[in-house]
Amino acid sequence: MSQVDFSGLHDSPLFNDMSSDEVNKLQQLFTMKKVEEGKTIFIENMPGESLYLIKQGTVQISRMLAEGDEQVLIVLGPDDIFGEMAVLDGGSRSATARIAEDAILYGLNRKTFDALASKNASLCLKLALNIVRIFSERIRNSQKDYRAMLLASLKRNKSA
Repeated sequence: MSQVDFSGLHDSPLFNDMSSDEVNKLQQLFTMKKVEEGKTIFIENMPGESLYLIKQGTVQISRMLAEGDEQVLIVLGPDDIFGEMAVLDGGSRSATARIAEDAILYGLNRKTFDALASKNASLCLKLALNIVRIFSERIRNSQKDYRAMLLASLKRNKSA
């Protein structure tokens, strides 16, 4: 297992309102994974076990449409997290995550997260709140994007 180095990641929203000491404690709980472009991290509907913080590279998040086409939802880069719902609720993956550019990922699995809740509840709460804030912001942004797409579609239909 390689050493996790959070240097350069202190701007990640995952660490908002955390002291350097708290970030250092979290650093000990994450594992590092180097992944090549094109590799799949997880597939939609498979069981979820970990969240990932991107240190370097890009990750494409996508879903399969009913017609069998793949729709890219978002492309994430350094400081971003993905797979966060699995740590909070233990459910299955809602999308597929694929490496778009060689990446260094830091993973935190659900068992480690649950152990943190027992050992350091206040730090776990800060981490969970930051995860929820990130998730909420993504939902808010996707709703704005959806509204803009609908309005553009309506305008095109009116002018046709």
